[in-house]
Amino acid sequence: MSAGRLIGVIVVLLMVAACGSAPSASTVQILPTAAVLPSPTPGTFTLDSAERVARRFLEAWRSSDYAAMYQLITFTAREATPLDVFTTTYENAQRTMTLQALDYTITSQMLDASEIMNFSYDVTFTTDLVGTFADTNRTLRLVFDAQMADWRVAWSPGTIFAAMGTGGQLRLEPRVPSRSNIYDSDGQVLADQNARMIVVNVIEENIPALETCLSRLSEAMNKPVADIRSILDSRADNWLTDVGTIEPVTYVQTHQQLEQDCNATFNDRPARRYPDGAATANIVGYVGFPSEAQVASVEAAGFSQDSIIGQSGIEAGWDETLRGKPGGRLIVAQPGGGQVVIAEAASRPSESLWLTIDTDLQHFVVRAIDRAYANASAGWGGSSKGASAIVMDVNTGAILSMVSYPTFDNNAFTPFPTIGREAANRIVEQVQEDERRPQLNRPTLGIYPAGSTFKVVPAIAAADSGVYAFDHRYTSIGIWNRDIPRTDWQAGGHGTLTLPQFLKYSCNSCFYETGYDLDQVDPFLLPSYARRLGLGEVTGLRDLPESAGTIIDPDSLAELGGSWRFSDAVNMAIGQGEVEVTPLQMLRMYAAIANGGTLYRPQLVQQVGILGESPSYQLTPDPMRDTGIQPAVLEMVRNALCTVTTEQGGTAEHIFRNSPMQDIVACGKTGTAQATGDVLPHAWFVAYAPKDNPQIAVIVMVENSGDGSAVAAPITREILEYYFFDIDPHTNNAAIAQSQ
Repeated sequence: MSAGRLIGVIVVLLMVAACGSAPSASTVQILPTAAVLPSPTPGTFTLDSAERVARRFLEAWRSSDYAAMYQLITFTAREATPLDVFTTTYENAQRTMTLQALDYTITSQMLDASEIMNFSYDVTFTTDLVGTFADTNRTLRLVFDAQMADWRVAWSPGTIFAAMGTGGQLRLEPRVPSRSNIYDSDGQVLADQNARMIVVNVIEENIPALETCLSRLSEAMNKPVADIRSILDSRADNWLTDVGTIEPVTYVQTHQQLEQDCNATFNDRPARRYPDGAATANIVGYVGFPSEAQVASVEAAGFSQDSIIGQSGIEAGWDETLRGKPGGRLIVAQPGGGQVVIAEAASRPSESLWLTIDTDLQHFVVRAIDRAYANASAGWGGSSKGASAIVMDVNTGAILSMVSYPTFDNNAFTPFPTIGREAANRIVEQVQEDERRPQLNRPTLGIYPAGSTFKVVPAIAAADSGVYAFDHRYTSIGIWNRDIPRTDWQAGGHGTLTLPQFLKYSCNSCFYETGYDLDQVDPFLLPSYARRLGLGEVTGLRDLPESAGTIIDPDSLAELGGSWRFSDAVNMAIGQGEVEVTPLQMLRMYAAIANGGTLYRPQLVQQVGILGESPSYQLTPDPMRDTGIQPAVLEMVRNALCTVTTEQGGTAEHIFRNSPMQDIVACGKTGTAQATGDVLPHAWFVAYAPKDNPQIAVIVMVENSGDGSAVAAPITREILEYYFFDIDPHTNNAAIAQSQ
């Protein structure tokens, strides 16, 4: 026996002896003298050094350090597989598996007769798409590499999965659930998958003439050649690759040519459809392909980068629920056509949504605003850029209608528009060029001065804090002048009024004085009450994005480099100055006044679940907080708001004078908010009804249109009459209104 050979055997025997037991035939075999290894450095050719290399290799795999793994494979393997190919092989495997993490356990080791160390080990893979699975009884083979004078991994693709060692390709067969539907509160479809599109599939190595095929695909799918080339490059040449989707009419026109030039095959896929289109576009939203910034999170969830996901509205806010979670089979496809299943997992079904929206009411509100703009076309109708209207249950926060005007056809924004690509492109271009910004959801994202609708805040602050008694009086003479002359909207003023009458007549000078008096007691008093009533913060709506608006106080103004003066409180008291609110915030505040002081979370989703099964979610009222306002103060304010629509001199009495609403009484407040620039003011009206046991609150805000009583109040009246009496001015039901 050679010296080198003898040293190796002695070291092995010494190691076994050190462990305190005799060598076992299953773990160590004495190597025959016929197989002579080059003489290693003494101490190198040992079991522990081999195990150290094996663990370093597996540890590097666990941390995705492919460069470190590459340094631990044999010289021969490195000559056969360059580093970039090695790295790409592992990266592709990681991406295909949707691998998030792996762990390993070495279970045994054996030195066989060919001077090779075999390590048996188990690996646990954690993936997004097929879950966590174990691949057990794997073998990692190490040889003593004379070139490296150390143990090295005898690497091949079979080191990743054994079935890849004979040329097999790792593939993932996803099981992607169909996107679920969106319904209104009565089960009317607002979004579904009933339309169909055609998926084009090719195998690159089977394409007869690649450049011709690319040209054909580009023309059929209206997609740049470079994009199609990129899709093919991301897949193995022998993979069946989904290169895109075409409309059914395009399939009829092109499928024979694509079959001839590309060996293309086809299957259909559902396309998103919005039967109600523009009426609910800003609520429902639309779907689309992931943006570049979204791709990573989409792939991490187990979807491909060309999956369809929610991009706006409820489609985006409830995307994970609507799309479900993919499952799939991880396989190794064999060259001969067979396959080895590595792991599989079922998909998590998508769930449908039932919204709180009443579609009939939604359509009516859209028509009411349309009529107002049409009737004012010669006046403000041509200059106003938009409007908002919301109807909400005051006792639950459920939103029954939410209209942002103007709107748009969300069918045009889907990847596979059912109205046809040409028509969709025209609509998209028009919407994007429209300076009125139809895609802005004004009820939640539009921020405006509140005008006189804000006046309930200083009235509540003064009465609740004790600064004013309920019968506090002020004499309005038409002008107020503690800093600069400020005038009432009514020339000559309103005379001597009590605090509730401040609201009935919407007396500006009365509230200038109220703002001044509150500021003299405490400059933080008025801003703090505004925040207690839910202004200057998001409402808590989870379903759509919203703005927080602005309510300043001495501290926040100082942070902006300003200095608080009593005039800031005076301006705030009439909803001007540094006051910015959303229509949803104002509606929520009035709903709290109506229900006794509770600020409920506004909600748009009534139920979630799979059709025919028990729901996984049902709306429950979410009282975010009690405003803490004294009940007597709220009662005083409610009574004052009811005089606005019922008593002579009330700013909206003439609008509701002959309305059937007088039987149940709608209580509310007008607002005319001055806007920046040489434009008409914003028109507001907020109301709740009935007076006794209020059910709903309604807000209408029309940008740059004039007085709240002249513009917003009539629209609000129409909405209330429709809701409570089913009266539509443009149907036979209009006769009912005339007779009452």
